[in-house]
Amino acid sequence: MIPNRKLGKSSLEISALGLGCWQFSKGSGIVGKYWSALDDQVITDIIRTSLEGGINWFDTAEAYGKGESEKVLARVLNELDKEDEKALVATKWWPLFRGATSITSTIDQRLACLQNRTIHLYQIHQPFSFSSISKQMKAMAELVQQGKVVTVGVSNFNAKQMREAHQVLAEYDIPLVSNQMKYSLLDRKIEQNGVMEAAKELGITIIAYSPLEQGLLTGKFHKNPELLQASSRIRRLTNRKKLNNLSQTQPLIDTLEEIADQYQVSASQVALNWLITNHGDTVVAIPGATKVQHAKDNVGTLTFTLSEDERGQIDQASKQVLGI
Repeated sequence: MIPNRKLGKSSLEISALGLGCWQFSKGSGIVGKYWSALDDQVITDIIRTSLEGGINWFDTAEAYGKGESEKVLARVLNELDKEDEKALVATKWWPLFRGATSITSTIDQRLACLQNRTIHLYQIHQPFSFSSISKQMKAMAELVQQGKVVTVGVSNFNAKQMREAHQVLAEYDIPLVSNQMKYSLLDRKIEQNGVMEAAKELGITIIAYSPLEQGLLTGKFHKNPELLQASSRIRRLTNRKKLNNLSQTQPLIDTLEEIADQYQVSASQVALNWLITNHGDTVVAIPGATKVQHAKDNVGTLTFTLSEDERGQIDQASKQVLGI
């Protein structure tokens, strides 16, 4: 079993995988329409399976269905985890067309949606606020000092922005614990643009979202291209380039499946295992789940560890596909 690890330089212990909860948006709002509305019982079973399999934290956001994901997550966690609140909650403030004062003025809305469960990690969702990073971090520090959130993170910040956020928080003796970035075997830009380097230098956890490229790294589309038509139009459009070039990514899928056969696991589990072990404890990942089987696959990732040689084979296959 892959052990839990520290979230950045905080005292929080998190599992190497969390559960991404965007898909719990109930089809509400512009962002939430990316996913079809899931049945309440399916959501409950997904969260239960995740908890029972060793996942101890859940990543949601204000923008996911205008708080619907937060509400659903809180309701289910209160059913399954109310007594001791072992499950950790991460959520995010949406900065578009807002200033830093909104961080403090809307926190009570976030807590209300989460039924006053503790916000263990509060993140700036995008670097697109009307206010400076300095003002945003000062507002986040205020929330920590007030006891309304436990730790502070960012999302989609480049290396320079991440360093600035870290520096401002350090003035309050508060660490920047995480930067949530798109990262997978088919998207390794953060290894080249300084984000990964800065994270390791500063002791910041990288939270990898879209770690399976919306299902592409499972190999299911390579085996059955007709499945592409069953996915939402928005998903097809946002992943058009990669989905239209399945033959290009096939060699990587072949490598994942060859190694998966040795462990009697799936290609997706191997892809996730590589992500959370190839950089020591720096990277954790938040795959989603729209079916209970997806949640079972996620937690199965934590039951084995790839060898250095196997990680090297995957690394090479990934770089060949990406041309890096």
